[in-house]
Amino acid sequence: MSLLAASPALFAVVTALFGLLIGSFLNVVIHRLPLVLERQWRAQCADVTGQTLPAARGEPLGLVRPRSRCPACQAPIRAIHNIPVLSYLALRGRCASCRAPISLRYPLVELATAAAFAAVAWHFGFGLQAALAIVFTAYLIALTGIDVDRQLLPDALTLPLLWIGLLASLWHAAAFEAAPPVAMRDALIGAASGYLFLWAVFQLFRLITAKEGMGYGDFKLFAAIGAWLGWQMLPLVLILAAVVGAAVGIALIAARRHGRGVPIPFGPYLAGAAWIAMLWGPGIVERYLAVAGLR
Repeated sequence: MSLLAASPALFAVVTALFGLLIGSFLNVVIHRLPLVLERQWRAQCADVTGQTLPAARGEPLGLVRPRSRCPACQAPIRAIHNIPVLSYLALRGRCASCRAPISLRYPLVELATAAAFAAVAWHFGFGLQAALAIVFTAYLIALTGIDVDRQLLPDALTLPLLWIGLLASLWHAAAFEAAPPVAMRDALIGAASGYLFLWAVFQLFRLITAKEGMGYGDFKLFAAIGAWLGWQMLPLVLILAAVVGAAVGIALIAARRHGRGVPIPFGPYLAGAAWIAMLWGPGIVERYLAVAGLR
């Protein structure tokens, strides 16, 4: 521990290796959590309607069990073939059993998680603040992947993220008489204002257009971001997310890869903007105020 605390570079490297392992697990969460929730929702609907669902085959699906299998041939993936990134390269992106192609997304998520964890470790240094930022980062990556795949931000992730942010702020402030990640008051105001602002935008948009412009998961994610970063960072997060989201949406429509009526998930842009604001938000705000002549 003392060696990691004394060497920021070593801490970043160790954290990156840890990020590869967590990234592998996040791939499982991104793929399986929507399936687990769908099965739960079907069971709840059957209870309400009195229907009987067909008996599920095999071991119940969870985040840990059963073992990972090839989507094409259902062959169990051996541990030697489940090493982050290296196994993908050794197998040349194909299943060891049936040679079906493996999605490039799996190593990309692992590499992105490793890079994000290393950036957090380098920025915050060894300590609890870095640990909390790593937790926040992991949740954001999982939510991004699920929203891209399913246009879903599940309560099973957004609500724990919200409560962890609130509790971490309270405990950290009490233990260290400081405010990383944010003070308890700022976290509470951030959570409430984050949810209410997007909820109000949603209601206004629906009143004007008779359409729903976003889902309730976006409100909860923005509330969680407010709990972690405080209300002061919410305008920056929203501006960054809106600008990047609009630019990507226009580019996709211009390239005719996305229809005008097809919804674009907003969660990934909120998550990316929140991660940027966590690391560099105060500096960005200070620089803007200086350029605008407000400081």
